[in-house]
Amino acid sequence: MKEFRTILQEYKKIDFSQRKAALATVVKVRGSSYRSPGARMLIMDDGKWVGSISGGCLEGDALRKARQVMTDKQPVTVTYDTREESNQNLGIGLGCNGVIDVLIEPVDPADNDNPTRFFESIIKMNAPVALATIFSHSNPTAIGKKLLITPGATKLHNLEDDELEYLISADLEKLFDSKKSEAKVYHTQGNETEVFIEMIQPSVSLIIFGGGFDARPVSQLAKSLGWEVTITDECVAHIAPLFFPTADNLSLCHRDFVDRDFHITPYTACVLMSHNYEYDRDVLKKLLKSEAPYIGILGPRKRFDKMLSDFSREGITLSSKDAHRIHSPIGLDIGAEAPDEIAVSIIAEIQSKFSNRSGGFLKYRTGPIHQRDTASDQVFKQVYLHELEERTAQSS
Repeated sequence: MKEFRTILQEYKKIDFSQRKAALATVVKVRGSSYRSPGARMLIMDDGKWVGSISGGCLEGDALRKARQVMTDKQPVTVTYDTREESNQNLGIGLGCNGVIDVLIEPVDPADNDNPTRFFESIIKMNAPVALATIFSHSNPTAIGKKLLITPGATKLHNLEDDELEYLISADLEKLFDSKKSEAKVYHTQGNETEVFIEMIQPSVSLIIFGGGFDARPVSQLAKSLGWEVTITDECVAHIAPLFFPTADNLSLCHRDFVDRDFHITPYTACVLMSHNYEYDRDVLKKLLKSEAPYIGILGPRKRFDKMLSDFSREGITLSSKDAHRIHSPIGLDIGAEAPDEIAVSIIAEIQSKFSNRSGGFLKYRTGPIHQRDTASDQVFKQVYLHELEERTAQSS
């Protein structure tokens, strides 16, 4: 979602009386690539661009292709073969071992089919949406046509083929469960159509409970990823704008009103780092009733165990779902010591949580590195190795 927002912001700055623009989108990958399908970049005719479709290898050629698209005002799909033996036509040895299809569309504010119209709709909805984009069709005018649906069945589209819309809609609805973006082929009335269907989810919203000095790098790093960041504390001195210049919201809130003052959704991560045991315990009690899929608590494991003992005396029992979403101690095991290092550990764990990934070494991963896992219990090889070593040590 960050890329959507960045592109839309830059689009609104363009003086279209002087400039032209085009949008490039990775729609299909066979083999390996630096960016996965759904990566986008906005290109201006003066050579500037925002976003990316590769690690810098394809942007130059995409700029040349985009200038022609701006002139013709007709979308095209360009195929890049980045395998060692096949990419000499680009003049460089890329060695990515993949074949990449990139859709390049003209961006004309006077055109109702302007792709940024869909961007604005997606951002305003602030909810998961499924988007389909045609990138190959026997009729060139069909390329770039889109269909967007929400879980509530709201539709936004410019397709002109009812049969194709019906078929695509069925697959888009399945995306809300599978969350697997992919290129699909449809056959209607003798036409073969390739369509990129993708799941687009809202940006992560992060609420940090406690405005201490170690919350500052967490806030800054989260903002660099495009997350919405809120800092809250019971002490007004802890949430001065000077300490959190990039945060979206600074909130003075008593622990008793957490559920009243904050809108916590399945896309909200909550981090408790006040260093005040009773405050963190009471906030956690409120968060247990929320939809937050991630609740991280700074401090040693014994601190959380004490909270559980307090809850038990009050008759509060954590469910298996609660045990899965509460992370204490917080963060990935990267040997973090200083506040900046701890911030990296915390943000990386939140990212892995929302991607259903375990946070292990990529060199032990057997599947594609950009693919999001559908099973939340997926673990990497080194986790198994660590458990095996522990069992061996215990039995010896």
